[in-house]
Amino acid sequence: MARHAKGTAAYRRVNLALFLAGCATFAMLYTTQTLLPQLSGAFHLSPAQASASVSVATGALALAVIPVSMLSERWGRTRIMTVSVFAAALLGVLAAFAPDFGTLVALRTLQGVALAGLPATAMAYLAEEIEGTSLPAAMGLYVAGNSIGGMGGRLVTGLAGDLGGCRTALLTIGLVALACAVAFRVLVPRSRNFRPADRSARELAGTLRTHLADPVLRRLYLLGMLFMAAFGTVYNYLGYRLLDAPFNLPEAVVGAVFVIYLAGTFSSAAAGRMVGRFGHRGTLWAASAVTAAGALLTLPDHLVFVIPGLVVLTAGFFAGHAAASAAVGLRATRGRAQASALYIAAYYLGSSLGGPLGGIAFHDIGWPGAVAFVLTLCALAALVTAGLRTRNSAATPVTQSSARRAPARA
Repeated sequence: MARHAKGTAAYRRVNLALFLAGCATFAMLYTTQTLLPQLSGAFHLSPAQASASVSVATGALALAVIPVSMLSERWGRTRIMTVSVFAAALLGVLAAFAPDFGTLVALRTLQGVALAGLPATAMAYLAEEIEGTSLPAAMGLYVAGNSIGGMGGRLVTGLAGDLGGCRTALLTIGLVALACAVAFRVLVPRSRNFRPADRSARELAGTLRTHLADPVLRRLYLLGMLFMAAFGTVYNYLGYRLLDAPFNLPEAVVGAVFVIYLAGTFSSAAAGRMVGRFGHRGTLWAASAVTAAGALLTLPDHLVFVIPGLVVLTAGFFAGHAAASAAVGLRATRGRAQASALYIAAYYLGSSLGGPLGGIAFHDIGWPGAVAFVLTLCALAALVTAGLRTRNSAATPVTQSSARRAPARA
């Protein structure tokens, strides 16, 4: 059947529905990141222990995204997305009433599984339902919803947590996400071009094995993991540092620090230009160096260094993520959906593994320990990038436009 084109009412409905679902998904995924100091106080936890509330959600998403993407091939895109966003929102509301931290972690784990439904299917839905020349704009708006949800969710939880505590913040995000879920269900047009896949689970597993056997793709997946681990470490534990002496900032102000995420919007576009000029390998080396430089700038106990350092680190992270994820799409000649799903899984697994390990360094040594951990990850990323000198690899220069198609998720 005909696909929705720019300018039509159905196209606008698709855009708004996916924008709201993206906002809700990525606001919920990182709900507790801004609240980690409060969770430490409420449940008597170390920073590394409190960070489990973030790590279990991203880890569950990482493990669920590939199976859920397979389910969407059989059950349909809109059904999976609807169940995903409603289940996650309801679990988010329940999390506000968790009697203890163990219950909160269990609910966040289930929420991570539920949240996998949107990134696993949204882009496939858009590709099937949106007319070709209108697709880039629709993809861009969906990615914008992801970024705005990630940033806005942290801002809202910071403000709500400052006014009413961590339970109020969790309830606020849960209710906002539930409202977005209702709006999504009302707005999203049903799939008109979806056809259930007749591929067996064995065939899909074979495609995954093929991707994992590719040494270039393996390195790209590892790069996504390393960049996200470094980024998650800084943003997980920065709040503890800014709330404590010598900064002593209010929680609402600490939450507002996430506005710095906007630096990633500009660096993602810049990464496209850099890839066109220097290739993926040169861009990834530069991203590793910029991320490390940003981490070093945060070491002095003065906001005049910490804030610019965060801007630099955030720009480096998003540039590296954009370059690596674009390279995955270029390297995979078949089964691109599964190749991208593997990258998403590795990316969020980096958050799940890096967060607790960075928390141990922060707890034992302080902020210099967290920075040292980030620098180690950046050095490993540079070494992994060196191995991308492979004939016919995605590390060779490509066009600027191809790099810009890479989504910036966080």
